[in-house]
Amino acid sequence: MPLSEWPPPPAPDTGQELPALVTAPPGPRSRAAAARLAAVECPAFGHRRDRRAAASGAEQDPIVLSHGKGANLYDLDGNRFVDLVAGFGSVLLGHGAPAVAHAMEAQSERLVQGLGDVYATDAKLALLERLVRLVPGERPMALLAQNGGDAVTAAIKTTALATGRAGLIAFEGAYHGLGHGPLAACGLRESYRAPFAEQLGKHVAFAPYPRTEADLERTFAALRSALRTGTVGAILVEPILGRGGVVVPPKGFLAELCREAHAEGALVISDEIWTGMGRSGALVRAVAEGAPVDVYCFGKGLGGGLSVSACVAPEAIMNAWARDEEVVHTSTHAGMPLACAAAIATLDTVRFRELDVRAAQVGARALEMFDDVLRGAPGFVAARGAGLMLGIELASGAVALAASRGLLARGYLVLGGGRGGEVLTLTPPLTVADELLEGAAHALREVLSA
Repeated sequence: MPLSEWPPPPAPDTGQELPALVTAPPGPRSRAAAARLAAVECPAFGHRRDRRAAASGAEQDPIVLSHGKGANLYDLDGNRFVDLVAGFGSVLLGHGAPAVAHAMEAQSERLVQGLGDVYATDAKLALLERLVRLVPGERPMALLAQNGGDAVTAAIKTTALATGRAGLIAFEGAYHGLGHGPLAACGLRESYRAPFAEQLGKHVAFAPYPRTEADLERTFAALRSALRTGTVGAILVEPILGRGGVVVPPKGFLAELCREAHAEGALVISDEIWTGMGRSGALVRAVAEGAPVDVYCFGKGLGGGLSVSACVAPEAIMNAWARDEEVVHTSTHAGMPLACAAAIATLDTVRFRELDVRAAQVGARALEMFDDVLRGAPGFVAARGAGLMLGIELASGAVALAASRGLLARGYLVLGGGRGGEVLTLTPPLTVADELLEGAAHALREVLSA
């Protein structure tokens, strides 16, 4: 065959491809792997799928993933999906991001594990220096941890030491992790706390998270009532309610919350695990809002897919850890140099490429587009969010479960959120192409109209 008649080579996989399904998911290889998984994994997750299938009337059997690139994921059957979850929001730069991969490869040849808080590594030092520059305040200092819940635990401990008060205010619908410290402040589902209630801290009060201006009076009434007991050391708040349904509070809420807390001698912890690192259109959501927060928690996207987190606060607050009797918050893998290197690469890339700015712009276009495409579709309620932290509220949890399964069948991966599971949460890589979000909107319109 002459060269002129040869077929052109296939286009390179850019990681920004629309779905391509070779079999209806889950395909036979995923089903076989899922059966093996069921034999060895804790049954909590299989039972959850069974409950969801019964509630939605839609199959919830899982696909099993094999690899990914950019905003695409592939399963064992060779199906290509658009990933609008991105590792629960943690894969900020997309799967296989060169900056993260190269940083991990280079660090793995030097030192994978160090000695944490005993003998620091150069990677840990470099990450700490970057983190403290993210926030205002007098000489910020940072405490590295392993994951988001660990960072929240560190923040709760820090504020208790700094104020001498055990009390904590959290919010209905909030999620901060499932370790015993943050679990006590989990307002997402009572069922998460109930079996362990006797083991949890008893000094947590809950306030309603405001969705509209009309909600503010009730929210601040609850906050003031708890604060005036004089026992509250901190308020733990998400600048945007994440798993609770991607709820963006009214403008000025966070700043006013800080004023109320400080007036009663309490500190404010901003849980930036989900909102931070550019996800919500800002490196630090509370800073962008001008709210005088005291303690910040970072995680999820910080490690570019690896598990690393941090609690950051001014020196005056962090000095509470310098005590006559030793008190520390640490662990074997806190400050692990491999994770620190990945975090440095992620943070530097987000800042250099201004992916926080891009997230704000792409997210604003996406919200308008979702609203236009879905308006009038059966079961659609509203589209909301900030940056590339988007929520599509549907009529009920059952509708959302069925919709997420319908999207899977069309090659789009999403997760449910909201206290009743009624919100589809979209947290794609910050590099996601507009076309993939538009494709998801039209696919969801088809699912809801079927």
